[in-house]
Amino acid sequence: MTYHHLRNATAIIQTKNDFILVDPMLGDVGTIEAFAKERFPPYRNPLVELPKSAESLLEKITHVLITHQHADHLDEAGIAFLKDKQLRVTCSVLDAKDLKEKGLRVVQELDYNTSQTFLEGSIEGIPARHGYGNVAELMGNVMGFYIELPDEPSLYLASDTILTDEVAKVLVNYQPKISVIPCGSAQLDAYDPILMTKEDIVRFTNLNFGTTICNHLEALNHCPTKREPLKSKFKEQHLSHKAWIPEDGESKMF
Repeated sequence: MTYHHLRNATAIIQTKNDFILVDPMLGDVGTIEAFAKERFPPYRNPLVELPKSAESLLEKITHVLITHQHADHLDEAGIAFLKDKQLRVTCSVLDAKDLKEKGLRVVQELDYNTSQTFLEGSIEGIPARHGYGNVAELMGNVMGFYIELPDEPSLYLASDTILTDEVAKVLVNYQPKISVIPCGSAQLDAYDPILMTKEDIVRFTNLNFGTTICNHLEALNHCPTKREPLKSKFKEQHLSHKAWIPEDGESKMF
């Protein structure tokens, strides 16, 4: 398996037979409004362009995973791309109706904590809680995915979540070889953080038996955590060997 990190949560998982696109935010810089306008500088999103490698990789996509419908995971350009190519989409049963109405080709709808066949292997919808405290209810439903494919390392895409009992249970019970988590510690103008704090990122990585891949970094205006301080935090906690913080456009084989 090769993991291609494009930008924010957008990635491509390359297996022997497939190229799986995750959460396509494909628009140009500034095509999405600022997510925080007072707590942080009100720059429009995304803050950075897609890497040059994205174009050729996107031509190879065979399947798409959508964890939820926030614009930094599925923007207008992403919708247009999926619609034009009529790519096969797997998503939560709670998002399926909306995505179909947008013209997307939804071929698989997942319930939480239920496994289904997926590309000769299996996929399970994992509960995700998008924030600490009451803000999680306002952020709506999010689904993580636990994926097992033949002759590939097991993969847990946590999506936008904090560290919960359900998330910890995946690490303990399934022991995924690769886990992808949101590390930008995003905050809106009000409320508690809507993604893991640095402390919970460290706790997750400590608990994780496999490799932690950190995304949601330096692409959105409401994510204060940067790559270099996070690398320093991992080094300080003697966890650097268990974590990978990719640059946009970077790929790694597992």
